[in-house]
Amino acid sequence: MPAVPVLREIVRQHAEMAAFLWTVYDHHLLHPDENPDMDEERLARLVERLEAHLDGLRVAGEAGLEIAKERYAEFPEAGELFVVRMLSGPPDMRIRELDLDKVRHYLRVTLETPGIGGRRTPSDPQIT
Repeated sequence: MPAVPVLREIVRQHAEMAAFLWTVYDHHLLHPDENPDMDEERLARLVERLEAHLDGLRVAGEAGLEIAKERYAEFPEAGELFVVRMLSGPPDMRIRELDLDKVRHYLRVTLETPGIGGRRTPSDPQIT
């Protein structure tokens, strides 16, 4: 059976939205009083949307990871790095199961440490 074609523009949008939604999610958890409208229901919907965009990237397979890495190369920010790391980990890794202190530490250290292209590549350590 021939491989299903990957619509790169759609997959790019999944990568961009996942990075953005992670940033919103993490910011809210760090500063919950800044947005009183973000109640538990809205936060749950945000996580569902984030998971859906990550799933869209996972369905694209290697192309999804490649596109996420391209976004990170162009915009080396925490959200883009988070997406790459999520796609590099186990496929069943879910947002609500993450150890957020480890995630934040990994993102901070990786973004601050010089390496290939002026930053480390998004591989281990584990963030779960």
